[in-house]
Amino acid sequence: MFDTHIVVVGNVLTKPEWRRTTHSNQLVANFRLASTARRYDRENRCWVDGNTLRVRVSAWRKLAENVGSSINVGDPVIVFGRLYTRDWQDEEANHRVSYEMEALAVGHDLARGRSRFYRSRPAGTSTVEDTETDTVVGGEPAEPVADGDTPVRYGDGLPELIPGDAEPAFLEVMAELAEETAAQESTPEEDTPEESPAEQSATEETPAEPVTAEIRRPRRTKKQPVAA
Repeated sequence: MFDTHIVVVGNVLTKPEWRRTTHSNQLVANFRLASTARRYDRENRCWVDGNTLRVRVSAWRKLAENVGSSINVGDPVIVFGRLYTRDWQDEEANHRVSYEMEALAVGHDLARGRSRFYRSRPAGTSTVEDTETDTVVGGEPAEPVADGDTPVRYGDGLPELIPGDAEPAFLEVMAELAEETAAQESTPEEDTPEESPAEQSATEETPAEPVTAEIRRPRRTKKQPVAA
């Protein structure tokens, strides 16, 4: 009912073994993983090995291919997946229990070394171009949009380049915009009327009225006679 997902940090004990299921014909890679705890011995003043967890890891499908070509014996790895137990009987009819883990993600432990990632190529897909298929989007019929109704895209409104000319750099475009802005600011404004000499002299001769602040004197308190 409930799955137990854990993360195990350890070392690879065995080389990945390739398997293929008989019913579904799916590829699977199995390897054993050991995770050993480390503790500090205060009496001997050194680090010693503690308890060890050994688990059988199985990777399926595309993860199995990448695990088989990337994991070797002794590699420090980090495995995330679903932990479960499997009951079985050996040749002597003894009851056995083994811990197994279905891996969902496997990677190298970069705290203990370096690694390099190579992205897997996606599987190729084939498409059939058809007029009826192009007119249906998400199961609903669709019509082409006119040029005037399309949203503005990046680069709209810019002049088209002449064939053979290089695309202008960002600094060149900014320099041209700065020159246009400076030219617009240098043109005189004709709409603003100039003041006449009489108005200028009246403005200069009219003195500003002094601002008188109201000064309030503190009220004196009457002195009380002192009894002899």
